[in-house]
Amino acid sequence: MLPELVGLALAVYYEARSEPFLGQVAVAEVVLNRTDSARYPDNVCEVVTQGGTVRHRCQFSYYCDGKPESPQNRRAWRRAVAIATLTQNGVLSAEVDDATHYHATYVAPYWRDHLDHVTTIGRHIFYTTANGARRITTASSDDTATATMIAANL
Repeated sequence: MLPELVGLALAVYYEARSEPFLGQVAVAEVVLNRTDSARYPDNVCEVVTQGGTVRHRCQFSYYCDGKPESPQNRRAWRRAVAIATLTQNGVLSAEVDDATHYHATYVAPYWRDHLDHVTTIGRHIFYTTANGARRITTASSDDTATATMIAANL
């Protein structure tokens, strides 16, 4: 599996595996939106590891929680890989527009007041900056139907 796909799947798995399907897709989209923004690194691996492993300095909390990134739930991992693949290929979208940030509903990070609310999905609130990135996808209605069918079986 390609490193960028693994990095995206790990983000989906650790940040959103208990979230509804669209919430998992939305987390994948945030990572991809960051790769499209001049404010962040231009590849998935660098986006998810940005800030290093120092707690509260990393961009994605799973990366700096001190635990190894070794998915144990095989079903959730397969689902994360499928979501990462389909989102990366533009087949799936949670319609979070150009969101580049999110946080769980039970925390209140200082930066949220400086961003525009996009939507809330499950236990995550999604935000964008005034000049965020917008991913352009070319998914056809056939792709969307295929994605819906795949998602139903994940």
